[in-house]
Amino acid sequence: MDISVIRNNQKYGPYNEQVLLSYVNAGQILLQDQAIAVGDNEPQTVRFYLKKAGLKANRENKGNIASQLNAIGSELIFPRTSLFSKQFIYDQRFIILALVGLLPMVIMQIPLGGFFIFYEVSLYFSMIWGLFFYDSFKTPQVRLRTTLLVFFLTQAFVFLAWDLLGLPRINPFYVLINAGFPLNFAGYILGVGITEELAKLIPLLIILRRAKEPLIPQTVVYYGLMSGIAFGVYEGVQYQMTVNAEQNYDVSFFLNIARLTSLPFLHACWCGIAGYFLSFAHLYPKYRKGLYLLALTIPAIIHGLYDSISNYPIVPLVLVFFGLLLLTIYLKQGVNYQSKLRQ
Repeated sequence: MDISVIRNNQKYGPYNEQVLLSYVNAGQILLQDQAIAVGDNEPQTVRFYLKKAGLKANRENKGNIASQLNAIGSELIFPRTSLFSKQFIYDQRFIILALVGLLPMVIMQIPLGGFFIFYEVSLYFSMIWGLFFYDSFKTPQVRLRTTLLVFFLTQAFVFLAWDLLGLPRINPFYVLINAGFPLNFAGYILGVGITEELAKLIPLLIILRRAKEPLIPQTVVYYGLMSGIAFGVYEGVQYQMTVNAEQNYDVSFFLNIARLTSLPFLHACWCGIAGYFLSFAHLYPKYRKGLYLLALTIPAIIHGLYDSISNYPIVPLVLVFFGLLLLTIYLKQGVNYQSKLRQ
C-alpha cells in the first residue's frame, strides 16, 4: 500500500508500510502525522496505517538518559545567556504573565489594611481588564502615558467630586430613586445614569481637545473603556467597604467578586459607547451637538435601566448583553457612520 505523509499541508511520499515504519523508528516521521493511502478519500494518521498493516513502531533511543541530556546541552536546560542578557524585560508575554500571576503575591507582602487592601485588589482586577482592552482595542494612536493618566486621574476626579464635594447630590433626580414605579426609572436614568456617565466622559473630552491629530473612533473607545474601568474601581471599593460589608458572608463574598470583575466591565462598555460618539463629534463637528447628546444619553439610559432592574432575574443580563452587542456593532459599522456623516 502506498501512503503519503501530510505535514504543514504538504505531501511527502508515497511510501510503502515498511519504509514508513523505518522513518517512524528513526524519528523522522511521527505516529501522529497525518497520512493518506492511495485510493482513500479522508486522511488518517501514520499510526492508523501501521496498525492496519500489523506493524508496531520501535522508535530508537539515542544512547542512555545521561548521553541524551548531554546532547541536549546545558544551555537549553538552563539558558543562562538569555537569563543574564535581560532581554526578558522587553518580552511582552513575560511581562503580562508576571503581572497577572505574581501581583497578588506582591500585594500579600504589603502590610496595609482597610481601604488600601480593597483598593489594591481592585487595581489587580482592573489591570487584567486593562491588559485585555489594550490587546483587543489598541491602535497606533494609543499612548501608555495617556492610558495611565486616564485611569488614575479619573479615580482622583471622582473621589474629589463624590466624596469631598458631594456633587452628585446637586442632581435633583437622585431623590426619585426610592420613589415607586415609574418615577424610580427617572431617578436611575436622569440621576445615577446621567451623573456617572458624565463624570466618565470628562477625561475623553480632555483627550480629544488636547489631541494633536484626529483620533479614530477605536482610539477614543479604548480610552472610554479605561475611564469606565477606573470609575468601576472607585465604585467597587466604596461598595466593598459599605454595602457589601453589611451582608452575610456568602452574599458579601459574591458581591465583592462582582464588584471587582463584571461591574467595572459594564462601566467600561458604557463609556466605550460614549467614546464612540464623542470621536465622531470631533471628526464631524457640524453634527457635534447631536453626537454629544447621544454620547451621554445612550450609556445613561442603559446604565439607569440596569440599576433599576438589577434585582430581577435574567432581565439585567439581557440588558448588559445588549449594551455589549451595541458597542461591537457600532465599531463594525464605523465606516458606514463616517459615510453618513460626510454628507
